[in-house]
Amino acid sequence: MTGGIRDILDRLRAPDGNVVARARRMVEAHVPEERRGPGWDRHWRELEAYLQYPGRWSGREELGERDDDG
Repeated sequence: MTGGIRDILDRLRAPDGNVVARARRMVEAHVPEERRGPGWDRHWRELEAYLQYPGRWSGREELGERDDDG
């Protein structure tokens, strides 16, 4: 088993401190699978990663945005 798969399995088994993972479970309780679009899982995984691995996203300055959102 690769490290990436092991990381995913460990995340699924562990209690979530990640608010996005908790939100996903709440939303999925109300949205049936047949209504979820093709990018559903990827969208949630990306949001979880943004919270889990905070960083400075390089595109902000290119878009003219400032760190203070003002």
